[in-house]
Amino acid sequence: MKYKNAKDILPPELVQEIQKYLKGELLYIPNDETKRKKWGECSGIRKELLHRNQEIKRLYLDGLTFDELSDQYALSVETVKKIVYTTKLVA
Repeated sequence: MKYKNAKDILPPELVQEIQKYLKGELLYIPNDETKRKKWGECSGIRKELLHRNQEIKRLYLDGLTFDELSDQYALSVETVKKIVYTTKLVA
């Protein structure tokens, strides 16, 4: 991460106010949380996993067993159960 000098980007009044609390120390200013993307939104993996989980639940409701789904998707039986019990189907 490249550091920037507050004097170069902030108004002098704001720099003076910040100096009341910190003098010569590093200050991290986080991004606005409301604009932050959730895990997997940029890569698309979140959407892929949602699709996979809904497919697993549909197959279970169609009669496949936990063991069959576990083998088919290379997941543990416990993971398949968790997916089946927590995934809500979307029309």
